[in-house]
Amino acid sequence: MAFRKNDNLAGDGIPGVSGTQAAVAEGAMLLGCIGDDFTGSSDLANTLAKGGMRTAQYCGLPTRPAHPSVEAGIVALKTRTVPANQAVERSLAALNWLRQQGCTQFLFKYCSTFDSTAEGNIGPVADALADALDADPVLVCPAYPSLGRSVYAGHLFVGDKLLNECGMEHHPLTPMTDADIRRWLALQSRSRIGHIPAASVLKGRGEIRAALQHQREAGARFLVIDTIRDEDLVEIGAAAADLPLLTGGSGIALQLPANFRSTGAISRKMTEWLGREGLCAIISGSCSRATRAQVEHHRKKHPALEITVDAVMAGAIVPAGVAEWALRYRDGIPLIYSSADPEEVTAAQERYGKERLASAIESFLAKTADHLVDAGVARIVCAGGETSGAIVEALKIDVLEIGPEIAPGVPALAASGRELVLALKSGNFGGEDFFERAAEVLGRS
Repeated sequence: MAFRKNDNLAGDGIPGVSGTQAAVAEGAMLLGCIGDDFTGSSDLANTLAKGGMRTAQYCGLPTRPAHPSVEAGIVALKTRTVPANQAVERSLAALNWLRQQGCTQFLFKYCSTFDSTAEGNIGPVADALADALDADPVLVCPAYPSLGRSVYAGHLFVGDKLLNECGMEHHPLTPMTDADIRRWLALQSRSRIGHIPAASVLKGRGEIRAALQHQREAGARFLVIDTIRDEDLVEIGAAAADLPLLTGGSGIALQLPANFRSTGAISRKMTEWLGREGLCAIISGSCSRATRAQVEHHRKKHPALEITVDAVMAGAIVPAGVAEWALRYRDGIPLIYSSADPEEVTAAQERYGKERLASAIESFLAKTADHLVDAGVARIVCAGGETSGAIVEALKIDVLEIGPEIAPGVPALAASGRELVLALKSGNFGGEDFFERAAEVLGRS
């Protein structure tokens, strides 16, 4: 087992009792979260667990009630790049399940780089959730300053660069060509967009509450809020304690455990992490600058196999063969990667089509992971949100338990009820030695 005193966070159905009744009878979930990808959801889970909330991440829509000890539940969906109507439908189904568990506040989690197209999916999903909860106003807060994501004058910065100048403008699926979150969200949403400036945020929670009320009276529903320090996130979270719906990156959740603790609603029950010894493999499908640097660093010292687009599309390689290659290095940390630079990705998309190419690579890497786990690999490190989602789905993991932090925003994860531990990394997270670091933490007891 990955945890001692494991309660099996998937929960057990109670004959004759509905999900809502079971939650109320044995302890209700407090905070319900909906993530639009798997790595971002684990980032959020890491934040909440560090804050002292008993947290579980559900991979896809759960089919049974949560264990009554869970205080924060995150339904991780793979909806960032699917058609908007599908993203809305799946997100509302997740909301319905979370409401049945007794949640009193909800959070729609998306990437801190606001990954989306001009059509969605952040705006359409946020509209639907706000309508279902009759939520007004709703904060829009992708920032996490200590991780290099800040918002000023409504513009999102990555480090000291505007979002559309940091490399995200070359993202293969969600190229971000405008740093003004107000303008970008307005393209996607039918709600009026407002703004809370840094001058108000820097004055603390009282002034933020006043700004929320003022913006609501002015007719704005979604409020992009300036955030330039982590201290601002704490004040924003405190001001938003009574809002039914929040949206943003994991930073918006920094203060939420303290809000619930102040009311006596949460305990400090923690489980002890036990890593897994045995075979480890790394699978990277991210093309971000950070991940490409991590790949280059790792391949200098460890076995590495590049999965080229042309080889996959031509059927020149197969997942079983790639897994067989990795299994030769039982004492090492083999890396399987498809992390080309933006120019190569663009050229490949022109040859094969963007959606067809993305689906083929994700499927290939997911099937490779399935072969590896079937062969006894107990530690999987994955880079890339879409790749991570595909792998979790292929491995049929339904609940992930949250372990220690590997790097800011990336926790160790255990597949509930299985002898398997994972790290799911968003493309831009982690230092150059992340892959080695993750393998070490996943194997640590």
